[in-house]
Amino acid sequence: MVKDRKKSTGKSDFKVLISKDGPYLVSGGLSLGKEIVIIGQDGQPETWQAGESYPRQENYALCRCGNSRNMPYCDGSHTTSGFDGTETASRKKYIERASMTTGPAVDLTDAQDLCAGARFCHKAGGTWANVKKSDDPKARDVAVQSACNCPAGRLVAWDKTSRDPIEPVFTPSISLTEDPQAKASGPIWLKGNIPFESADGYKYETRNRVTLCRCGRSGRKPYCDGTHVSIKFTDGDQSLGTEARKAKT
Repeated sequence: MVKDRKKSTGKSDFKVLISKDGPYLVSGGLSLGKEIVIIGQDGQPETWQAGESYPRQENYALCRCGNSRNMPYCDGSHTTSGFDGTETASRKKYIERASMTTGPAVDLTDAQDLCAGARFCHKAGGTWANVKKSDDPKARDVAVQSACNCPAGRLVAWDKTSRDPIEPVFTPSISLTEDPQAKASGPIWLKGNIPFESADGYKYETRNRVTLCRCGRSGRKPYCDGTHVSIKFTDGDQSLGTEARKAKT
């Protein structure tokens, strides 16, 4: 569901704390489940489908080193694997790092360094091309939907009249993404303005859509940079096929 300027507001007790060279510490009873990339008729990612859900817990620790044998939860493997969780991502606000593509009906901001490799922007010739011809209602719809399906919030569509961002409406929750086409398990998706904090106490910008690395190999920690695709990272999800599951062993 997508609406203009109507984003959910996270409760103050929802929080993700990034521990030093360790897991993501989740508090506030946030629900946890899978979200699976669904491919459209054009062979490109088109939408998300909810997968399995996990028992609700008030507090839990999610693996971010990529080595846990109790995925998605931390089992302490970071302490023996030599995991370096140093956070190197830019701490600039989204709007400060984003470029702008203008169109007749919608504009698009794009913070390329937030890309998580989900590829929804490839649909129907690309989000940017559809923004430029957004006086066509069909192109406008594609531009908006593909931008809103970007889990990292790299792409944000903006209404030309109101100048407001067009955002999906989320209940604050956490999703573990799965990408069967890429045969890879994707990032941890924070949805609905969940606050998250660095190991050094820095409070990252709270946004409606954020993706955090869970393969342990991102070059822009804590954010996902799409490395999971190239290394075929998998948490063992059965929807990914034999090839992806073997890649982890």
